[in-house]
Amino acid sequence: MTKPIAIGSDPNASALKEVLMVFLSSLGYEVDDYGSDDIIYANTAHKVAKAVAGGKHDRAVLLCGTGLGMCIAANKVPGAYAVTCTDEYSTERSILSNNANILTMGAKVVNDEIAKSLVTVWMSVQYIPGGRSQPKIYRIYAIEKEYTGSEK
Repeated sequence: MTKPIAIGSDPNASALKEVLMVFLSSLGYEVDDYGSDDIIYANTAHKVAKAVAGGKHDRAVLLCGTGLGMCIAANKVPGAYAVTCTDEYSTERSILSNNANILTMGAKVVNDEIAKSLVTVWMSVQYIPGGRSQPKIYRIYAIEKEYTGSEK
C-alpha cells in the first residue's frame, strides 16, 4: 500500500490509538492521525470514512470503547465498509470475504497486544478479485446503490 493509513479515535481509545500509530510506523506504514479529542465519535468516524471512500486512504483504523459506534457511523458513508473485529480470523475474512476498508476496535474490548495482532493481519491481507466472494460483494454494492444512487 502506498497511501497512508488513516487512524482516529474518541477519547476512550486515545491511548490505544497512540500505541497503534507507533506500531504501524514501526512496520513502515505512513499514518495520518484524524485525532482523538472529539467526544462525539461519529464526527471522527465520518471524517475518516469520507477520506477512505474518497480515495485518500485505502484502509483505516477507528477506535472507541467497543468499536461498535465507530463501525455504525463509518458505514453511513457510501464507499466505506467498516467492520468491528476482535479476533484474527474475522479480521482476515473481513477483507477476503467482504473487501472491508475500515477496521474498528474497542479499547475496552481488546488490549494493546491483541490490537497489534489484528492490525498486523489487517495490513497483511489483500482482497483477491474474481473469487467466490465477488458476487456477494457486488450484491453489497448494489444494495448501497439502491439507497444512495452512488456507484462503487
